Amino acid sequence: MTSAAEQMAANMSWSAFGKATELRQRILFALILLIVYRIGTYIPVPGIDNLALKQFFEEAGQGIGGILNMFTGGAISRMGIFALGIMPYISASIIVQLMTAMVPQLAQLKKEGQQGQKKINQYTRYGTVLLALFQAYGLAVSIEAGDLATDPGWYFRASCIITLVGGTMFLMWLGEQITARGIGNGISLIIFVGIVAEIPAALAQFFASGRSGAISPAVIISVIVMVIAVIGFVVFMERALRKIHIQYPRRQVGMKTYDGGTSNLPVKLNPSGVIPPIFASSLLLLPTTVSTFSGNQTSPFMSTLLAYFGPGQPLYLLFFVAMIVFFSYFYTANVAFKTEDVADNLKNQNGFIPGIRPGQKTAEYLDYVVNRILVVGAGYLAAVCLLPEILRSQFAIPFYFGGTSVLIVVSVTMDTINQVQSHMLAHQYEGLIEKSKLRGKNRKKGSARR
Repeated sequence: MTSAAEQMAANMSWSAFGKATELRQRILFALILLIVYRIGTYIPVPGIDNLALKQFFEEAGQGIGGILNMFTGGAISRMGIFALGIMPYISASIIVQLMTAMVPQLAQLKKEGQQGQKKINQYTRYGTVLLALFQAYGLAVSIEAGDLATDPGWYFRASCIITLVGGTMFLMWLGEQITARGIGNGISLIIFVGIVAEIPAALAQFFASGRSGAISPAVIISVIVMVIAVIGFVVFMERALRKIHIQYPRRQVGMKTYDGGTSNLPVKLNPSGVIPPIFASSLLLLPTTVSTFSGNQTSPFMSTLLAYFGPGQPLYLLFFVAMIVFFSYFYTANVAFKTEDVADNLKNQNGFIPGIRPGQKTAEYLDYVVNRILVVGAGYLAAVCLLPEILRSQFAIPFYFGGTSVLIVVSVTMDTINQVQSHMLAHQYEGLIEKSKLRGKNRKKGSARR
């Protein structure tokens, strides 16, 4: 027997989508803002020598510059106003969430509900401004050191800093508006669109390398098979669930006694989604954003740092895996699946796990289950992000075919489709309620006539 929700989902069609006016408006709103973002990546920062910049990225495109270019949607290769991308906001979110777990005052704010969350979001915005100022200044100085500025000096630095910080703050606002008034997670969609928009150029370059003989046909076929296999594996793992049996006791309403029901509490194998790889990549890009444009002017410390933490280096891969595992546990415990909140909700609904006492014991049991699940979930994220990175560094494969980019594209696509389906289900429920109200009114009129 299929549930009512499953039957409604099976009845979804283009005609049902056409009737969902609010959903169409949300999708259109999100598309318009994403188009605005793509246009902004082509608006250049004033004072940049475009010929020198193009020549520089032809040499650095396969190194760290290629990673930065992927996460900024190609904006940094053109030094557009969104060259810093959304990474300062993500880095600020990481710092604020870590501080929330360690600082009692911020932890208390988090417990105050919506008002406390507003204050935490405000602190995140302040942190975004500070990080963007720091990165924009370092980037302006590095551009001057790399002889990529037409008129170096304080006037260029000031204009570059103002433009880049303003671009990041506008991008942060776009992401928040997409989340609130559009469809999907705005920040993830911005990164997703940036990656997808650059994939055709990366494919053309990849196949051109194959025609020129730089990459053998066997490697090209192997890469295509690898990408398809990674996509299938990600879809399978993202849909994997651990169902916890929930029992509801008998209840008496008036003179009637209702039997207790049963249900399942679904726990995803990867509750944190695509957030851990994005957070880990953001931290890895922090020391490299400033040094990318410096060229031979890089300090000895930064040169040593880049030598050990460059793409494909053992320390880079080790740090990447460690950060993915850490953020998988941290984000799940603090944001994605709060076991104490889930246990309180079950207790308020008179639900319980068979053999486990409601309240604190239920929270401890959920912690035990989630921590065991995350061993597999974090390992899956690390494997998907790590193995293609190793192959990519060995065979000069574009960054867009790496595990991180494939994981972001697939996960964001699945999340957005799920939200679209949720909106359509809600629209169908509203239609059924309106029909039932109309039938009720017609019955009342008929009985009144009689």
